[in-house]
Amino acid sequence: MKYLKKTKIDFKKGLIPVIIQDIKTDKVLMLGYMNEEAYIKSINDKKVTFYSRSKKRLWTKGEVSKNFLLIKDILIDCDQDSLLIKAEPTGPICHKGTDTCWKESNKSKKNFLFFLENLISDRIRKKQKNSYIYKLSKKGINRISQKLGEEAVEVIIESKDNNQNFFLNESADLLFHYLILLHKKGISIQDVINILENRYLKS
Repeated sequence: MKYLKKTKIDFKKGLIPVIIQDIKTDKVLMLGYMNEEAYIKSINDKKVTFYSRSKKRLWTKGEVSKNFLLIKDILIDCDQDSLLIKAEPTGPICHKGTDTCWKESNKSKKNFLFFLENLISDRIRKKQKNSYIYKLSKKGINRISQKLGEEAVEVIIESKDNNQNFFLNESADLLFHYLILLHKKGISIQDVINILENRYLKS
């Protein structure tokens, strides 16, 4: 993506408000403030950095919790003195442990796949020992790929029969394991969607 040039942002008025929106769910996550230095650091690191009015210094969201805000897009308002940053959160955003600073759940309403992707990430991040997702992830990419291949074969087999229920369930298993593989590769479903959009919406 192309970032806004700092010259287009009016920092002469002092700190500018910055609204953070989840790029997947469209949920507003939090509000912070930036000065020019914080904006430049955000661009360079591709992670949201604010200017903390209480600490009187730059503050990268997630520097302690590791729940970063990965920048995906930046929009500026008509007066050039406030920003809307669309980001991908790597965990709960509020310092009190909630998804947003307004205690709202950040489950996707646009696409259940985003919710499922977040759930996979959460189970692995928390190392839930009783979780199938975590156990499979620990076995490494070779086992995950093998499992995905097994599910693909089962989909092919069921596609040749007339039992729609079996076919749908095997299709769900295939998609589920594909999401686990994407996570292991450090790729999001949005990255795949972006490629498809570039292929077919711009053709």
